[in-house]
Amino acid sequence: MEPFRHHIYICTQKKAEGAPSCSAHGSAEVLAALRRELAAQGLADQVQVTTCGSLGLCDWGPNMVVYPEGIWYSGVRPGDAAEIVRDHVAGGRVVERLVSGSREAVRVEIDANRAKMLAALRAQEEAGALPEELSQAVNGFRESRVLLTAIELDLFSAVGEGADARTVARKLGTDPRATESLLNALTALGVLQKRDGSFRNTPETAPYLAEGGARDARAALLHTVHLWPRWSTLTECIREGTSVTRRTAQGPEAGWTTAFIAAMHRNAAFRAPVVARAVGLEGVRRVLDLGGGSGAYSIAFAQAQPGLTADILDLAAVIPIAQRHIDEAGLTDRVHPRVGNIGDDRYGEGYDLVFLSAICHMNGPEENRAMLAKAHAALAPGGRVAIQDFILNPDKAGPKTGALFALNMLVGTRAGSTYNEAEYAAWLGDAGFGEIRRVHLPGPTDLIVARKG
Repeated sequence: MEPFRHHIYICTQKKAEGAPSCSAHGSAEVLAALRRELAAQGLADQVQVTTCGSLGLCDWGPNMVVYPEGIWYSGVRPGDAAEIVRDHVAGGRVVERLVSGSREAVRVEIDANRAKMLAALRAQEEAGALPEELSQAVNGFRESRVLLTAIELDLFSAVGEGADARTVARKLGTDPRATESLLNALTALGVLQKRDGSFRNTPETAPYLAEGGARDARAALLHTVHLWPRWSTLTECIREGTSVTRRTAQGPEAGWTTAFIAAMHRNAAFRAPVVARAVGLEGVRRVLDLGGGSGAYSIAFAQAQPGLTADILDLAAVIPIAQRHIDEAGLTDRVHPRVGNIGDDRYGEGYDLVFLSAICHMNGPEENRAMLAKAHAALAPGGRVAIQDFILNPDKAGPKTGALFALNMLVGTRAGSTYNEAEYAAWLGDAGFGEIRRVHLPGPTDLIVARKG
């Protein structure tokens, strides 16, 4: 069975720096050009494009294979994409000048490449060198820090439509020599382009990282910038068993709070409609959104269910941010933020749904028990609680995102962590909830839903 007219495999495998590979030869640019051409020629829904690992012709890259004919192309450049789509895909004519070679020549090259790879691996093992994957994991902080510094400085906005290092340094008030080194490193990472001494944002990064971009994410990414000092204390946190640099949402930490809420809002805005459907809002009239942040979920709930009203309980520093989003959504009469502390204040009563998104991981087990008991008291008979959070495997050694986030809570909170389904079920049962069930969601978090008897 062939569900597509053609299936194109293109190698995008990255190898150790200096080793020949399709990615080093520019296969990412070829892939982007190929997809653009398929769309431009009206063939995107007839051709499946799949990235793959090494095809064994690393010195000849970028390489691709077009099926059902099984034609191998090598040395493909972005400018060749139009010809491949026009002549081969649409016209059925092989682009002879790009064909990898005879079957015998291709097999000889693949066998030779495999032999070199195995010999290199043996030499690496004998020398006691770290495996490449482990080395990348150990040194990954370097690339992360380069990007975070660029975001913190708002360098991508300074680059704009194109600028040399001195111009960027003048705009940012930074040292020209150091700025040029940073710009060159960003170019090596593929998030900037450089030509004749001038740097430009790439089409892939400009919408997200430069001011005025269609998907400007800098305000949200500043939260990740602010996490860096916390994570640098991880060793001491492991020794102490708690954060040694906890922050609050008050006073001088307002900038941190703004970035944190921006990051949460960006994530929630994408997920809120999905969560609203998964929770099920039929018959829900009143919602309490505990620690509701920007109000993204309350807004989505109100938009999904006519007549539903929502109260958001959060700290004083957060409420103005929520109010701005509520006003923009035109829901001032149905979504009501109020100042309160989840740990100290009463929640009210008579709610049909209490919603907690990304709250439980900030607490220790006893805090969660107390919070869920108060949520139970705030619900009308038959009301439900819905918890969205990372849900760990039974042994708590995965999934990776949730396991790493437990450390994020260690470096940033007194007793926060991530928890597994059994722990949530125990807390909810102790609070008096029944009908406890897990609802799987796309992405790294799931729902735990339970009902008050």
